[in-house]
Amino acid sequence: MNMRGQLVETVSSILETDERLVLLLGDIGVWGFRNAFERFPERAYNMGILEQATVSAAAGLAISGLIPVFHTIAPFIVERSAEQLKIDFCYQGLGGNFISVGASYDYAALGCTHHCPADAGLLMNIPGMEIVAPGTSSEFDRLFREAYANGHPTYYRLSERENRVGHEVLFGRATVIRRGGQATVVAIGPVLDAVMEAVSGLDATVLYYTTVSPFDSETLRQNAHSGKVLVVEPFYQGTMTRSIWEALGPGKVSLDCIGVPRAFLTNYGTAEDHDKAVGLTPEHIRERLEDLIDG
Repeated sequence: MNMRGQLVETVSSILETDERLVLLLGDIGVWGFRNAFERFPERAYNMGILEQATVSAAAGLAISGLIPVFHTIAPFIVERSAEQLKIDFCYQGLGGNFISVGASYDYAALGCTHHCPADAGLLMNIPGMEIVAPGTSSEFDRLFREAYANGHPTYYRLSERENRVGHEVLFGRATVIRRGGQATVVAIGPVLDAVMEAVSGLDATVLYYTTVSPFDSETLRQNAHSGKVLVVEPFYQGTMTRSIWEALGPGKVSLDCIGVPRAFLTNYGTAEDHDKAVGLTPEHIRERLEDLIDG
């Protein structure tokens, strides 16, 4: 089951047990949630393509004591609705869940209108917004069940592609995948498989983050004794830089980042083609890690 399939399973299951949950769709996932519409017509709505108004409506539900879940494509829920997320939810301290698909370039063939590598960075600039980037369907299920009713606005960044193995991740906590002495690699969500292939045979620690914000600084501090850190991130390159610096303090740290470059992707092709073009491949990650270790 892919992440979108898991989204339907997880949210439908919670609709059965938590009468506070209200599902709002941005005209996607309607067929997948058809049973939810039939069973809970008073708590499942297809709002159509009006994302800003839907976020504001979700805030009204939250003020009323309900728990809204809004699902649509990444650029429409984040970039189009940034002001409503900022003012209606974060400024007012309301809880809600915003679940995207399509970032960064999962919908590569649809072009710039459906690309969204800016989502995590944009939301990290809104105080109070939590950001989750699961690497597998099972991880989304664990993280959503743990955090959906925590009273904070939380963004879940689903991916069309996922890692081969799911881990028993916890909200707000990093997972130590392996320990080494020459460098530390911070892998965010669905890039873990590429990172593990890249570090094969190298003496490097791998930390796996599925919660981007709040950032687990303590686990990084405890596992970055080499002073050399490589961040591999599935969104804009450098998005995690501030969190890394804040975690490791003013001491000397050699930091490198691999992610999506801050430029429009104007070439055609699949998401895998874009990975190769921007360097999110095991070969390129290994090359940059070896340079960091030798530097």
